[in-house]
Amino acid sequence: MPDTDNELLHTLQTTFGYPAFRRLQREIIEATLAGRDTFALLPTGGGKSLCFQLPALVRPGLTVVVSPLIALMKDQVDQLQAAGVAATFLNSSLGEAEARSRLAGLHRGEWRLLYVAPERLLLDGWAENLKAWNITAIAIDEAHCVSEWGHDFRPEYRQLTKIRDLLPGVPVMALTATATERVRADIITHLRLHEPALFVASFNRPNLTYRVLAKDEPSKQILDFIHKRPDECGIVYCASRAATERVAESLAKRGLPARAYHAGLTPAERSENQELFLRDEVRIICATIAFGMGINKPNVRWVIHHDLPKNIEGYYQETGRAGRDSLPADCLLLFSGGDAAKQTHFIDEMTDEHERNVARAQLRLMTHYAESSACRRRELLAYFGETFPFDHCGACDNCLEPRDTYDGTLVAQKFLSCVYRIREAGRFGVGVNHLTEVLTGADTEKIRRWGHEQLSTYGIGKELSRPQWAAVGRELMRLGHVAQSTGEFPVLELTESGLTVLRARAPITLTRPMDTPKARKVLRREGDIACDEILFARLRELRKKLADERRVPAYVIFGDATLRQMAREYPATEAAMHGIFGLGEKKHAEFATTFATAIRTFLETNPRMAFTE
Repeated sequence: MPDTDNELLHTLQTTFGYPAFRRLQREIIEATLAGRDTFALLPTGGGKSLCFQLPALVRPGLTVVVSPLIALMKDQVDQLQAAGVAATFLNSSLGEAEARSRLAGLHRGEWRLLYVAPERLLLDGWAENLKAWNITAIAIDEAHCVSEWGHDFRPEYRQLTKIRDLLPGVPVMALTATATERVRADIITHLRLHEPALFVASFNRPNLTYRVLAKDEPSKQILDFIHKRPDECGIVYCASRAATERVAESLAKRGLPARAYHAGLTPAERSENQELFLRDEVRIICATIAFGMGINKPNVRWVIHHDLPKNIEGYYQETGRAGRDSLPADCLLLFSGGDAAKQTHFIDEMTDEHERNVARAQLRLMTHYAESSACRRRELLAYFGETFPFDHCGACDNCLEPRDTYDGTLVAQKFLSCVYRIREAGRFGVGVNHLTEVLTGADTEKIRRWGHEQLSTYGIGKELSRPQWAAVGRELMRLGHVAQSTGEFPVLELTESGLTVLRARAPITLTRPMDTPKARKVLRREGDIACDEILFARLRELRKKLADERRVPAYVIFGDATLRQMAREYPATEAAMHGIFGLGEKKHAEFATTFATAIRTFLETNPRMAFTE
């Protein structure tokens, strides 16, 4: 362990160029340096990687980082090497000669960090390597992959427990950005963490804004959204491979640089499209959920969900790919009841009953989020067991543009009464689709078979369409007046509060469903760094030129936050570059003169701008 806290801060500043630790980073680092097993849950963009990278520089020996994706390994190693850190990776992308060279370097003790996939650690013959390399720490990134309750379960992660037997005295750190309490417990159990130091940060991403729109001509909605954000990078998530191709083609026809990414492409095609996106050659990726977990691109400024995600955990993870640099970013979900119905159809085709029930419950929560009139941020945090301390977040559509409410007493009475009458008549409940058919007076075989055309509630709701009645039903579920059973054929039941409301004819206020979208203002974006936008654009061009020469993504040179600070403070000399965010000693030596010269040249023909806090 370092002699003083100053050594940690000194390493943070000189190697990584960061002025201070983010929340919990120092505590996590101190725990692992003290030799303790550690569990760390930090949101995407919260600085997880630093928690194992910095300790690797201040203690002797090798830190092994288990990572699930080749792209993520290369990305992080590129950034570490750019900062002057002796880091490498071993995976199937390397040729035989290069792999042997890196293995030899490991035996000579040349590296401080080794990134490796879980399968490789378990290969025959690797036990001797692991014992010979003076491994002093193991970091398991994306640790939620170990849990079958996580949104991205990977069976090979379960085998990592064997490492504890090979290296019993080596501290293990498990890190994730997304895990419910059940998944956290699973991680600790399956990785055999011994009395771990537990660190759980807030799930809140204050730099993200959240919006849900009723899906209507989605291609036009996406175009309108993107046109308001020129030059910004983003991801459009789609539910199917065909949709990714269709959306990417639609955008490309309109002159927007977009590519598709899905499992149906060849490995070469996926690799090329991902690389073009990482290097800012293509600024829009239209992708299935196959894209993203290993993407460390910090300047993704927006994420659109073209289709309804399967669960909130996946949605949170996917929106979390925006704004990893802590600068403002926007998240848009296009919602339609039809998407929910499609998902339900796919769920019904699952063969395992337990999986079906879990998937149905997760989809109900996702639909609840999409239709809710409450603060989006509050709803997301509540899913993960966290309470947002305010009623109004100031950065979601429901807080900034609340939907209209109306006196829903009459329609609520009709819906609740129909649930009651059906149960009373047949001693069994029905699903929401059948209930809406009864309310709207449909003539179906089931209605005739069960005699529901004889009910007093038959046809009393013709003023609304079936989808509108279904939306009323979902809101009554959210309010706790109606419950839906689990199982293969979920049915509706009145809760105690629903019975009370029905009998007392208590007034109920409902929220109007999302309308077909009208022109709306862009939500305000908290935390942006005001700067000279013309100079910022020039510095971005310079950054891309330098990155292309080195064949690395632009953010390996500098992140947007670094360029924005330069475009705000105009550091026109090498000395003035000291203290710029993200400018460690190696990057200062390599790039300070180049960027200072560019700023001096800019100032010869452009005035300085003044900025207020």
